[in-house]
Amino acid sequence: MTANPLAAELLRRFEGRDAVVGVIGLGYVGLPLSMALCEAGLKVIGFDLDPAKPAAIAAGRAYLKHIDAAAVLAFHQAGKLDATTDMGRLGEPDAVLICVPTPLTAHEEPDLAHVVGTTQAIGKVLRKGQLVVLESTTYPGTTREVVQPILEQLSGLTTHEDFFLGFSPEREDPGNPNFTTATIPKVVGADEDSSRAAISALYGVFIEKVVPVSTSAAAEAVKITENIFRSVNIALVNELKTIYSAMGIDVWEVIEGAKSKPFGFMPFYPGPGLGGHCIPIDPFYLTWKAKEYGVATRFIELAGQINSAMPGRVVDVLMGALNEHAGKAMKGSNVLILGMAYKKNVDDTRESPALRLVELIEARGAKVQYHDPFIDEIPPTREHPTLTGRKGWAWDEKGLADFDAVLIVTDHDGVDYKGLATSARLVVDTRNACARAGADLSRVVPA
Repeated sequence: MTANPLAAELLRRFEGRDAVVGVIGLGYVGLPLSMALCEAGLKVIGFDLDPAKPAAIAAGRAYLKHIDAAAVLAFHQAGKLDATTDMGRLGEPDAVLICVPTPLTAHEEPDLAHVVGTTQAIGKVLRKGQLVVLESTTYPGTTREVVQPILEQLSGLTTHEDFFLGFSPEREDPGNPNFTTATIPKVVGADEDSSRAAISALYGVFIEKVVPVSTSAAAEAVKITENIFRSVNIALVNELKTIYSAMGIDVWEVIEGAKSKPFGFMPFYPGPGLGGHCIPIDPFYLTWKAKEYGVATRFIELAGQINSAMPGRVVDVLMGALNEHAGKAMKGSNVLILGMAYKKNVDDTRESPALRLVELIEARGAKVQYHDPFIDEIPPTREHPTLTGRKGWAWDEKGLADFDAVLIVTDHDGVDYKGLATSARLVVDTRNACARAGADLSRVVPA
């Protein structure tokens, strides 16, 4: 329990499931989070500056393919799920969860514009007894050094006394059927006991396991550590792939053999580059913050360089394969990219290496089309504006013969890789999809 009466009232409302929770940012994190809250019996007000998202919720439509549209409609009709663009309503919820993007600037420095703008909107209407939780991935210290001063200055209230504040890193894995928002353990951190108790109580209503840590900075560091761990290990296997390929050794076979060891090894897999909003971006948040303390981050930066170089290496393999197997130069060739999403079985193109690959291949004079069963049209992207709106190629097994090469970038389930390896003139496979499917590999080149 907590001695603060405002915090005690929050705990009562959370545990009694009669609280209202605001979720700012209704994207790949915010919408699943809102659904999990509704499933636990809490009322949710979703906030998003993109009017299409509240409009979709009001119509009972799910704009993310892994979200059940029928559930969205049912929660909205039952009065459990509301959505708006009106940030003036941020004073209504008992708790406000911030799930906005934290991208990089052009100079690979943290861009906290969305966090700052959202915090300012909250601060203007913040009332006593509210809980504010930042979920957006960021560098350690953001909650205390950036969010807290803005809230206090604009509201005139005192953190941990009049209102409560902390950090809880989002943990979503879209497309993974084995984990949901509710079943993934949730780390929570705050710089004072009452705030930590309030956050723990809120997430304890709809998350199976809550893991408290001592400070908001520790919770921020947890998320950064998770993503750097993946970045570094993926960079390692990407480098091993390059080495073993030169030696004529199949890296996929090596990994399968190594993971038979029941201890001391965790399998990671190579690919055409990193994608998604987290792993390609988050390590740079820590390298930037580390400079404040005069600490070098050579290992982390090297991993980033290796992973960033992978699309270029894939293009080199494609160029060599066209020359050796088809007797053609890249210039003037027709190339089909299979998979535009950053990972399989999702419709998310954020930071996808496929976008960079399209640009690199077209820059060498080839004509490029793409097919992705989850993405009919490439959505707007700040980094690749010329690709916005490009439509996918409709799958046609006979039509595969029109392409000089098919480049597998994302290994979505449901694709007939056996048939692809037979029908296509040449396949360059960055995901080992054809070999895993037991296909004839005579026309398949690993990359």
